[in-house]
Amino acid sequence: MYPSISASQWGSPTAPRKALLIHGLTSCSNAWEGVAQLLVAEGFFVVAPNLLGHAWRRGTDYRISTLAEDLRPYFINDTSYDVVIGRSLGGTVALSLLQFLPKTKEVTVILLDPPLEREGTAEMDKSLFLDAVANVKTAEQLVDELGWSRRDCVLAVLGVSMCDRTTIEGIFSHNRPWSFSGLFKNIPPHVKVTVLVSDPKAGAVCHLEHVPRDIERLNVRVLPGVGHCIHYECPEAIMDAI
Repeated sequence: MYPSISASQWGSPTAPRKALLIHGLTSCSNAWEGVAQLLVAEGFFVVAPNLLGHAWRRGTDYRISTLAEDLRPYFINDTSYDVVIGRSLGGTVALSLLQFLPKTKEVTVILLDPPLEREGTAEMDKSLFLDAVANVKTAEQLVDELGWSRRDCVLAVLGVSMCDRTTIEGIFSHNRPWSFSGLFKNIPPHVKVTVLVSDPKAGAVCHLEHVPRDIERLNVRVLPGVGHCIHYECPEAIMDAI
């Protein structure tokens, strides 16, 4: 039995549209603050769950399929969403959620630089994340290094602070080989998927060659000059894709 689910919410539950936002590795639901406020202004009720292994939610099985299954309660009683956004690891989890999306309405799914094929760099990726949770930077350091707003830097630090090496080890050891491009073959007829890819020169982890080109209802857009954290660096691109 996993720890109780937890989530952040923005806007009114009676809003005409609903959005589900899924964060990335070493992040948390609060990291969506900026995007969520933009969505609320456009008439959305926004829900952002905390993934298993994050925000103090510990588990023993960290397969992508398990992270997706853990989110099933958000679809209880055929609860539906107009928009589902997944960032990085959350994008891969969102792909695994496609089968759970109720068929009662059209759904726009937006994936922010998802790590689709990382087997060749998995050990390096793991080392970077292990270092991040072992040596948590301050918000001030992130402001100086990355130039993000203080709000976003505080939220980034919060997410890392609530994660630990057990989650990192589990994510990388339970998902070998790290290969998820095949999940694009499961896009249902009522779902439209857009992949926003970061600039390779700015630290992208999603590569165009790993996104299938022959899949209906699948669109891809590269964001020049934008790094991996699209939700902090270019939220307007996310809104344009909705």
